[in-house]
Amino acid sequence: MSGDGDNGGVGGAAGDGATDGVAAAEGAGGAPGATGGAAETGTGTAARLQKLFEGHRLTPTQRRIAHCMVRRAADAPFLSSVELAELAGVSQPSVTRFAVALGFDGYPALRRHLREVAPSGGAAEAGSANEYQQAVQAEIDNLRQLAAALTDPGPVAEAGRLFAASRPLLVLGLRAATAQAAGFTYFARKVHPDVRLLDEGGTLLTDRIDAAVRAGASALLCFALPRHPREVVEALEYARAAGLRIVTVADSAFAPVAHHTDLLLPAPVGTGLSFDTACAPMLLGRVLLEAMCDALPDAQARLEEFDARAAERGLFVE
Repeated sequence: MSGDGDNGGVGGAAGDGATDGVAAAEGAGGAPGATGGAAETGTGTAARLQKLFEGHRLTPTQRRIAHCMVRRAADAPFLSSVELAELAGVSQPSVTRFAVALGFDGYPALRRHLREVAPSGGAAEAGSANEYQQAVQAEIDNLRQLAAALTDPGPVAEAGRLFAASRPLLVLGLRAATAQAAGFTYFARKVHPDVRLLDEGGTLLTDRIDAAVRAGASALLCFALPRHPREVVEALEYARAAGLRIVTVADSAFAPVAHHTDLLLPAPVGTGLSFDTACAPMLLGRVLLEAMCDALPDAQARLEEFDARAAERGLFVE
């Protein structure tokens, strides 16, 4: 089961067309029940799926199917069209049209192709680990995929420069992504002179974006995790129209926020437990903090000043 407590399942449809700023390869955790070799199978299949979808202009419904297949990478070669349709929340004919859009005669041809290129083993190799160990193994697999995506540090370095130059810097995260946004903001405030957290929806959200733009903001960092709240998509659309550069940490390159993002950095989430696990998005947030520090000439001085004041006040017991 996947969700942030409101409901389970796969997030809503993505926007039309890929964003120009999508960076690196996107991955997904292994299917529930997979561990060890099976998790590695999910990794290989996710990379192959990503490659297969690249270069095709997909409709929002087709992007939703692609998003679902990458999230369930280890299972993808073994799902029937009906099962995939149910998982993605679309009709069975939509799955058929999706396969045709990718250049196959139909879904059976697509599934045969995935089985032919999938590593040996498959989702059936559950191993002897219990469900908690399987969830941990899936997160380890997600972190490996994040490490592979960071082989090219260019997108993260670019994001760091955008954050350093934005005064103030906006950080958006609603519902399941609130913790990620709050954690980034807590540490960012130690080195950046003005970081503003947007963690509540409603009509005041656009007011706060307007106020930040008037104050000189030029960039917004968004953490977007399943299930994707409609308010986040609308807020990004509004912020982009207001002239802000949008950097988004999302669970998938096919997430609904992709169309409203200038630079999208995928970080997969685990889906093996009742509630999603988000170790990779959290770690990517810390990597972005490091990149921002690298771009702020006075970051080290600010950290040393904080340490000195903390010692004077006896803030910490260590």
